[in-house]
Amino acid sequence: MNVALTFNAKPEDSSFVEELSPIQNNSGTQLQKSVDTFAEWDTWETINAVKDAIETFHKVELIEADQNAWEKLKESKCDIVFNIAEGFNGLSREAQIPAMLDMLKIPYSGADPLTLSICLDKARTKEILSYYKIPNAKFLVVDKPDQLKKFDLEFPLIIKPIGEGSSKGIYSSSFVNDKKELLLEVERILKEYNQPALIEEFLPGREFTAAILGNDGDAEVLPIVEISYKDFPDGFVPIYSYEAKWILDTREKPLNVFSCPAKLDPTLENEIKETALKTYKVLRCKDWSRIDLRLDKNNVPNIIEVNPLPGILPNPEDNSCFPKAARTNGLNYKKMINKVLYVAAKRYRLI
Repeated sequence: MNVALTFNAKPEDSSFVEELSPIQNNSGTQLQKSVDTFAEWDTWETINAVKDAIETFHKVELIEADQNAWEKLKESKCDIVFNIAEGFNGLSREAQIPAMLDMLKIPYSGADPLTLSICLDKARTKEILSYYKIPNAKFLVVDKPDQLKKFDLEFPLIIKPIGEGSSKGIYSSSFVNDKKELLLEVERILKEYNQPALIEEFLPGREFTAAILGNDGDAEVLPIVEISYKDFPDGFVPIYSYEAKWILDTREKPLNVFSCPAKLDPTLENEIKETALKTYKVLRCKDWSRIDLRLDKNNVPNIIEVNPLPGILPNPEDNSCFPKAARTNGLNYKKMINKVLYVAAKRYRLI
């Protein structure tokens, strides 16, 4: 097949950042660029690894998800697109390339625009999960500090931007123990990210990631990954924050936080898999997703994040959960990427 690979590449130097047009929210207000602005985008190491994997069997064309993407996609002769583009602006950013592809009637891997937009909006995701009685932490959304007057959640709490991925906006300070800390964090989110803050009751139990591959009855949970915080440095709270993911956890000094397969009794393992698969189905994910869960005080698995565009760092020395689960399941990086492409092509009846 002829395959187009759509992507966003992390800027390799700061001059690129300054040349970009101002970031704006949906109301047109200019946003402040944060230190984690490009955390969701892929490095060229990852982009080239995906390209090399697909080129094992197919021809590959690279199309960057920038202002020229529409014309390039129109001119492309591809049979299918392998999409890893995160987008840049607004809560619709992950949906922008798939929406173009839908209009152009070009098949593509992964979730459709609706699912991508919903899953990026953490509150909308939680509302749907709650409707279907899928456990998730009690929460509140605020877009003004004075809304905290009706506050009725139990401390400790986790504060997050409502529409960010790759741990953007989540720092050690996001874990709050009283109303003073809560107000400071809410004000930080509103100012730095210019979007509502999601406030959730902290789930105190073990944390897991379920990588899912396939569609409908063929969707399977790969070996479950556990995230353990016992080896975190003193002073770091037990959450996989931006500092932990991108500053503490390096290739030179990787954090010993992941184990795969997780050591689980059969009952809990089945409960995690069933919760993850039900979430995958309810949110209409396609081909692949990574779903993060944490146990509450009663050891019930709760959904904490749904990632229909999972991180896929290619180097086994890096802590990247989907490739880690795939390798444990006997799929090396090239096989993993081509399996995703295969199930997408099968879904479109191209094979």
